[in-house]
Amino acid sequence: MIVDLKHIFVNENTSLPIEYSLDMSAVDFSGVFPLKKPVTLSGAVFNKASLVEIDAVISYVYGAPCDRCGVFAQKEHTIRLKKPLAPKIEGDGSDTILLVPDMKLDLDELVYSEVITDIPMKHLCRPDCKGLCSKCGKNLNEGACGCPEKETDPRLSALAELLND
Repeated sequence: MIVDLKHIFVNENTSLPIEYSLDMSAVDFSGVFPLKKPVTLSGAVFNKASLVEIDAVISYVYGAPCDRCGVFAQKEHTIRLKKPLAPKIEGDGSDTILLVPDMKLDLDELVYSEVITDIPMKHLCRPDCKGLCSKCGKNLNEGACGCPEKETDPRLSALAELLND
Protein backbone atom coordinates (compact mmCIF):
# COMPACT_ATOMS: atom_id res chain seq x y z
CA MET A 1 0.00 0.00 0.00
CA ILE A 2 1.36 3.40 -1.02
CA VAL A 3 0.54 6.38 1.22
CA ASP A 4 0.75 9.84 -0.37
CA LEU A 5 2.41 12.22 2.11
CA LYS A 6 2.49 15.42 0.00
CA HIS A 7 -0.14 17.02 2.24
CA ILE A 8 1.97 16.25 5.33
CA PHE A 9 5.24 17.54 3.83
CA VAL A 10 3.65 20.81 2.67
CA ASN A 11 1.62 21.68 5.80
CA GLU A 12 3.24 22.14 9.20
CA ASN A 13 1.62 20.79 12.37
CA THR A 14 -0.36 18.14 10.51
CA SER A 15 -0.59 14.42 11.04
CA LEU A 16 -1.88 11.35 9.27
CA PRO A 17 -2.93 8.32 11.36
CA ILE A 18 -1.99 4.94 9.90
CA GLU A 19 -3.53 1.55 10.70
CA TYR A 20 -2.27 -1.18 8.40
CA SER A 21 -1.86 -4.95 8.27
CA LEU A 22 0.23 -7.06 5.92
CA ASP A 23 -0.09 -10.79 5.30
CA MET A 24 3.43 -12.25 5.42
CA SER A 25 2.38 -15.90 5.79
CA ALA A 26 4.13 -16.83 2.52
CA VAL A 27 7.53 -15.52 3.68
CA ASP A 28 10.02 -18.38 4.07
CA PHE A 29 12.57 -17.85 6.85
CA SER A 30 15.12 -20.65 7.30
CA GLY A 31 12.76 -23.24 5.81
CA VAL A 32 9.82 -22.24 8.04
CA PHE A 33 6.81 -20.00 7.43
CA PRO A 34 6.74 -18.37 10.91
CA LEU A 35 4.34 -15.46 10.34
CA LYS A 36 0.90 -17.09 10.22
CA LYS A 37 -1.00 -14.02 11.48
CA PRO A 38 -0.97 -10.65 9.68
CA VAL A 39 1.69 -8.15 10.73
CA THR A 40 0.13 -4.90 11.98
CA LEU A 41 1.39 -1.33 11.95
CA SER A 42 -0.28 1.31 14.09
CA GLY A 43 0.85 4.92 14.35
CA ALA A 44 1.00 8.22 12.50
CA VAL A 45 3.10 10.46 10.29
CA PHE A 46 3.65 13.94 11.76
CA ASN A 47 4.98 17.26 10.47
CA LYS A 48 6.27 19.29 13.40
CA ALA A 49 8.33 22.39 12.61
CA SER A 50 9.03 21.11 9.07
CA LEU A 51 10.33 17.78 10.37
CA VAL A 52 8.27 14.93 8.95
CA GLU A 53 8.49 11.80 11.07
CA ILE A 54 6.80 8.42 11.35
CA ASP A 55 6.01 7.19 14.85
CA ALA A 56 4.53 3.70 14.83
CA VAL A 57 4.53 0.26 16.38
CA ILE A 58 4.78 -2.89 14.28
CA SER A 59 3.45 -6.06 15.93
CA TYR A 60 3.79 -9.65 14.76
CA VAL A 61 3.55 -13.19 16.11
CA TYR A 62 6.52 -15.43 15.34
CA GLY A 63 5.82 -19.17 15.54
CA ALA A 64 8.42 -21.85 14.83
CA PRO A 65 10.06 -24.91 16.39
CA CYS A 66 12.36 -24.15 19.32
CA ASP A 67 16.02 -24.17 18.26
CA ARG A 68 16.99 -26.29 21.29
CA CYS A 69 14.18 -28.78 21.86
CA GLY A 70 12.09 -28.68 18.65
CA VAL A 71 8.77 -27.89 20.38
CA PHE A 72 6.61 -25.41 18.43
CA ALA A 73 6.41 -22.06 20.21
CA GLN A 74 4.85 -18.68 19.41
CA LYS A 75 5.97 -15.29 20.69
CA GLU A 76 4.62 -11.82 20.06
CA HIS A 77 7.18 -9.23 19.02
CA THR A 78 6.86 -5.46 18.72
CA ILE A 79 9.07 -2.99 16.88
CA ARG A 80 9.05 0.67 17.85
CA LEU A 81 9.53 2.71 14.67
CA LYS A 82 10.36 6.39 15.01
CA LYS A 83 12.22 7.79 12.01
CA PRO A 84 12.38 11.09 10.15
CA LEU A 85 11.20 11.00 6.54
CA ALA A 86 12.76 12.81 3.58
CA PRO A 87 11.83 12.88 -0.13
CA LYS A 88 15.52 12.95 -1.09
CA ILE A 89 18.87 12.73 0.66
CA GLU A 90 21.97 14.46 -0.61
CA GLY A 91 25.27 12.68 -0.15
CA ASP A 92 25.74 9.09 0.93
CA GLY A 93 22.44 8.84 2.77
CA SER A 94 21.65 7.83 6.29
CA ASP A 95 20.34 4.82 8.16
CA THR A 96 18.29 7.01 10.46
CA ILE A 97 16.35 8.83 7.72
CA LEU A 98 13.70 6.95 5.78
CA LEU A 99 13.69 7.90 2.10
CA VAL A 100 10.22 8.50 0.60
CA PRO A 101 10.63 9.24 -3.12
CA ASP A 102 7.92 11.51 -4.58
CA MET A 103 6.66 11.94 -1.00
CA LYS A 104 5.01 8.51 -1.15
CA LEU A 105 5.57 5.92 1.57
CA ASP A 106 5.42 2.24 0.60
CA LEU A 107 4.02 0.54 3.72
CA ASP A 108 4.50 -2.97 2.32
CA GLU A 109 8.23 -2.40 1.86
CA LEU A 110 8.59 -0.64 5.23
CA VAL A 111 6.83 -3.37 7.22
CA TYR A 112 8.58 -6.18 5.34
CA SER A 113 12.08 -4.75 5.85
CA GLU A 114 11.52 -3.93 9.54
CA VAL A 115 10.11 -7.39 10.34
CA ILE A 116 12.76 -9.33 8.40
CA THR A 117 15.57 -7.50 10.20
CA ASP A 118 13.85 -7.99 13.59
CA ILE A 119 13.12 -11.73 13.36
CA PRO A 120 15.12 -13.48 16.11
CA MET A 121 18.17 -15.45 15.03
CA LYS A 122 17.60 -17.95 17.87
CA HIS A 123 14.00 -18.89 18.68
CA LEU A 124 13.45 -20.57 22.05
CA CYS A 125 10.26 -21.95 23.57
CA ARG A 126 11.34 -20.33 26.85
CA PRO A 127 14.51 -18.57 28.02
CA ASP A 128 15.67 -21.50 30.18
CA CYS A 129 15.06 -24.25 27.60
CA LYS A 130 17.31 -27.22 28.37
CA GLY A 131 17.12 -28.72 24.87
CA LEU A 132 17.52 -32.40 23.98
CA CYS A 133 19.82 -35.03 25.45
CA SER A 134 22.74 -35.49 23.05
CA LYS A 135 22.75 -39.26 23.67
CA CYS A 136 19.11 -40.41 23.72
CA GLY A 137 17.27 -37.36 22.32
CA LYS A 138 14.84 -36.90 25.22
CA ASN A 139 13.44 -33.40 25.79
CA LEU A 140 15.21 -32.34 28.99
CA ASN A 141 12.46 -29.79 29.77
CA GLU A 142 10.22 -32.77 30.61
CA GLY A 143 12.71 -34.23 33.10
CA ALA A 144 16.02 -36.04 33.32
CA CYS A 145 16.67 -38.86 30.88
CA GLY A 146 18.90 -41.11 32.98
CA CYS A 147 21.93 -40.97 30.72
CA PRO A 148 25.24 -40.57 32.56
CA GLU A 149 26.21 -36.90 32.76
CA LYS A 150 29.88 -37.51 32.21
CA GLU A 151 31.09 -40.28 29.98
CA THR A 152 34.77 -41.07 29.41
CA ASP A 153 35.99 -40.93 25.85
CA PRO A 154 36.77 -44.56 24.88
CA ARG A 155 40.12 -43.43 23.45
CA LEU A 156 41.11 -42.25 26.93
CA SER A 157 39.80 -45.28 28.88
CA ALA A 158 43.33 -46.59 29.52
CA LEU A 159 44.23 -43.30 31.24
CA ALA A 160 41.01 -43.42 33.29
CA GLU A 161 41.97 -46.86 34.57
CA LEU A 162 45.29 -45.46 35.80
CA LEU A 163 43.38 -42.91 37.87
CA ASN A 164 41.28 -45.66 39.45
CA ASP A 165 44.38 -47.52 40.74
